[in-house]
Amino acid sequence: MQPFALNYARPAVESEVATPYVYDSGLQLNVLFDGRVAAGDHALLRELGTTTSTAGSKTHFDD
Repeated sequence: MQPFALNYARPAVESEVATPYVYDSGLQLNVLFDGRVAAGDHALLRELGTTTSTAGSKTHFDD
């Protein structure tokens, strides 16, 4: 017997927006592709609001 919810469950939609930063495990911060700390880029913060890290939790913020 299949649970009722499985008839309607759908996989999460992947975001097609590429983030302009990556997580650096050595620094434990998000860094831009040129090596600068993402939280220090004021234009990026104005555009995105925050630089959310996905290293361990969706609620961890670098700024």
